[in-house]
Amino acid sequence: MQNEHTEVYDTLKKYIARHIQLTEEEERYFVSLLRITMVKKKQCIVQPDFICRYRSYVFSGSMRAYLIDSNAQEHTIAFAIDDWWITDYTSYIFQQPATLFVEALEETVLVQLDYNAEQLLMETVPKFERFFRIITQRSFAFLQQRMLSNLSMTAEQRYELFMNKYPQISQRVPQYALASYLGMSTEYLSKLRNNRISKKS
Repeated sequence: MQNEHTEVYDTLKKYIARHIQLTEEEERYFVSLLRITMVKKKQCIVQPDFICRYRSYVFSGSMRAYLIDSNAQEHTIAFAIDDWWITDYTSYIFQQPATLFVEALEETVLVQLDYNAEQLLMETVPKFERFFRIITQRSFAFLQQRMLSNLSMTAEQRYELFMNKYPQISQRVPQYALASYLGMSTEYLSKLRNNRISKKS
């Protein structure tokens, strides 16, 4: 089964090598704890009120994490495309019921690590503590930057910032999901997008 997914595991190992160096034995042990999951478009891997058991690495495809408020409005909290991680971090880290949905926006291939396996991994190969700390810190820094931009920027400024920083995401995710991420209506997003195109032409 492992040979079948060599490309998937090799891609994740390259990602990890950017942060920590593993021996061949440590790599083999790490891979033995993983599972590969194929997720269909619109399928959720995390839902509110259920404890999030997995940290997920996107090998291919795209995902989003979102919240539904008391008025049944969706608020997209995060996106993840190839070579990104996604989960409901609060639920995963504290092993408490989730508040977010984590949904596939395209057919997606995930590499998943179970919470208990992660704890065992960090005990057995302590350098993984550093690795998971780095990616968790980056996730929280990213969320803080996003919160500050929501408080201090206009909708148009938020849109321009996102398009300049993450042009590849804007091409992969549906307009309704991007609009809810940026805190605007799909109609207003469409207007901003058309204005941007007409300025370039």
